[in-house]
Amino acid sequence: MSTADPQVPAPGDPLTEHPILEGRHSDRAYSESLLAFVHRPAGRTWWVMLGFGLAGTALLTVAICVTLFVGVGTWGNNIPVAWAFGITNFVWWIGIGHAGTLISAILLLFQEKWRGSINRFAEAMTLFAVTCAGLFPLLHLGRPWKFYWLVPYPSSLRAWPQFRSPLTWDIAAVGTYLTVSLLFWFVGLIPDLATARDTAKTPRARFWYGVASLGWRGSARHWRQWRTGYLLLAGLATPLVVSVHTIVSFDFAVAQLPGWHTTIFPPYFVAGAVFSGFALVLTLLIPARKALGIEHVVTPLHLDNMAKVLLATGWMVTYGYVQEHFFAWFSANPFEMHATQAEFFGPYAPLFWMQIFCNVGVPQLFWFSRLRTNVAVLWVAALLINVGMWTERFLIVVASLSMDFLPSSWAAYRPTWVDWSLLGGTVAFFGTAFLLFLKYVPAVSVSEMKELQREVDASLQFQREQGTRPGGAP
Repeated sequence: MSTADPQVPAPGDPLTEHPILEGRHSDRAYSESLLAFVHRPAGRTWWVMLGFGLAGTALLTVAICVTLFVGVGTWGNNIPVAWAFGITNFVWWIGIGHAGTLISAILLLFQEKWRGSINRFAEAMTLFAVTCAGLFPLLHLGRPWKFYWLVPYPSSLRAWPQFRSPLTWDIAAVGTYLTVSLLFWFVGLIPDLATARDTAKTPRARFWYGVASLGWRGSARHWRQWRTGYLLLAGLATPLVVSVHTIVSFDFAVAQLPGWHTTIFPPYFVAGAVFSGFALVLTLLIPARKALGIEHVVTPLHLDNMAKVLLATGWMVTYGYVQEHFFAWFSANPFEMHATQAEFFGPYAPLFWMQIFCNVGVPQLFWFSRLRTNVAVLWVAALLINVGMWTERFLIVVASLSMDFLPSSWAAYRPTWVDWSLLGGTVAFFGTAFLLFLKYVPAVSVSEMKELQREVDASLQFQREQGTRPGGAP
């Protein structure tokens, strides 16, 4: 056995340098521990949380009905603030969905071993977040039943959409992102759905998991085709991390409005999307890790790595803030300079400084390794980052629109109960979908954990053999 053998990890392999898994578990132990929450009856806590989620979803339904039957005049939008909560929430939810594609696709292509414990959380979060995001542009149209006017299709009236409009680009980008993310999530689930089928305790559960697993039997042919398809979907999904939120940023950057017309927006939006997405993954993962009893596969190493990603992307977002205001000053454009000064000292200044605290100050805690693995600090910091990123999107949309070129048309924006209900309702719907996901789908990839355990065992065995050879480690 030599170090050139591709099947055997070389010395210094991160699998053995860091505790990526806690303890030694058999295949059966992984199946039982990771599927325990799926197979056992739901507890009281889960039902209570589901009840709150359904109540919030009912409030969302009421707000949608009011918007459809009365109109968007029930929102707080005005002139000049024609975009407000609707577009703010759209950009925020789309950004949150970016972490799923980053963790699942890019880290898979780079063969990062720690992704296997958290990718299923991130993928599910992506689907639910994009679903919530797609709701707001449709409602914002005023006549959502005519949304197909934005879709390029053969029309007898030849009324084609305006292809130079970023709003048309959003349809293609978000639709593609949702489709690829759904396929990628489901394909990755197939082996675990088959495991759930084989370990199900009731005929009904066995039937439905059998249908969902598409006849998976775990043969060599199945595994070969599955890996090929999974990697191809990862390759398709990777460019979407950059393209989707870049196109969303064009909704603002191609406009002439002060505070929007800047070339920093595409990379700045992408970095902010990954930043907010990872923060929400941590917000959901930390309590779920305890509730599901999966601390042996979601270890402090995973929390530490995710905190490092938050620190890195937090600095990218900070750089975007600096450049945004530097460009305004360097341009010597009085409108741009006034928009910047208004952020510092204007009517929305308290929100601006709260954004700076949450998005610039809070991530600096992660310079310290002890804080990166402190569960309470991580959860509070991730929650503050989520708040800060929503505030950032609110300021980009509302603060810029409220003070445009003509001072006589300036007006403040105040959200109505319908605005707050749509925001809170989508959060409740997201939580409800996530609770159902935890109950009926394996939250951690069982097959990947079994494979990872074998790699860890092989690495340990290799190091033991090296230590007993002449010239090896003592």
